Amino acid sequence: MYQVMDREGRGSWLSGAPAPRLWGVRLFALVASVLLSSAVCAAPAFPVDDSFNVQAAFDKARKQFPQIAIARVAPAENTVVNRDVVYRQIGERALHLDVFHPAQQGEERHPAVLLVHGGGWRSGNRTLQEPMAIYLANRGFVTATVEYRLSLEARYPAGVQDVKVALAWLREHAQEYGIDPERIAILGASAGAQLATLVGVTPGIEVYETATSAGKDSIQAIVNLDGVVSFTTPMALKHENAPHKNPSAAGAWFGGRFEEVPALWREASPLEYAGAGSPPTLFINSSHPRFHAGRDQYIERLAAHDIPTEVITHEKSPHPFWLFQPWFDPTAQAVADFLKRNLE
Repeated sequence: MYQVMDREGRGSWLSGAPAPRLWGVRLFALVASVLLSSAVCAAPAFPVDDSFNVQAAFDKARKQFPQIAIARVAPAENTVVNRDVVYRQIGERALHLDVFHPAQQGEERHPAVLLVHGGGWRSGNRTLQEPMAIYLANRGFVTATVEYRLSLEARYPAGVQDVKVALAWLREHAQEYGIDPERIAILGASAGAQLATLVGVTPGIEVYETATSAGKDSIQAIVNLDGVVSFTTPMALKHENAPHKNPSAAGAWFGGRFEEVPALWREASPLEYAGAGSPPTLFINSSHPRFHAGRDQYIERLAAHDIPTEVITHEKSPHPFWLFQPWFDPTAQAVADFLKRNLE
């Protein structure tokens, strides 16, 4: 009997001894087969940039904030977890949701929240929003963290369309998960906050609409965690036009800098649509002003129509504060309170 290890350290015991002259050849072929099979199964069929992740963000942030800890939340006893649910199929490409919801009790319906991760429209994945999703699900919300196509795979507006299809999916599966389809909010962080806010203020806008999402993409409340709401304010353009070794994150998403494709930069700015009919919006911000681009103008436009907005700022905090304690708990509590007030 002998053992073959794959590249992740898993061992397979094989009985019997091959002929001495062929032992090495057979072992080499078997190991090569295991490695090849593992590589094929593990490799996605689309480009992936995983540079923005919790550990990398933590290692960077704790240089300035050594007291921080990664936020972790466990599902409560009555919180049900459904992972890897396919909400959209584009050819062979499947897009997924992870859904967290209170255990079903009769015909009870709960408010729902769709959570959109950040990562500069290029990196990150839906697990970044899992602590917030579980926190809210433990408090009676149905929550879903969404996978959407990033800029290496598909440029703007593909990701916006994906998120709107996810909203439609939640409404189509409202009975299955105990969702009240008239009480759905959206929450995003960083680039995900820009996406979430854009989705929230553009129901029925043709450029983002698909056959699946048409008529099913309305939002009743928005939570923006440190995401810009305008790409064209002086503050936003100052950062995006600063010298970079690589193309800016927004420029890569749009396929060009502002000077090259200004119409797209304006079109994707939530500020362009803010006003009558926009949902109540909560802004929770870090101490970095460049992530607040367009916020004050957005608030003014909603105030002109008596639509409530709230702003909370964590002083002396890193940009991805929502990933870490001590900021996660007060952020999550503020989100829960805001949603309860506005999804009655």
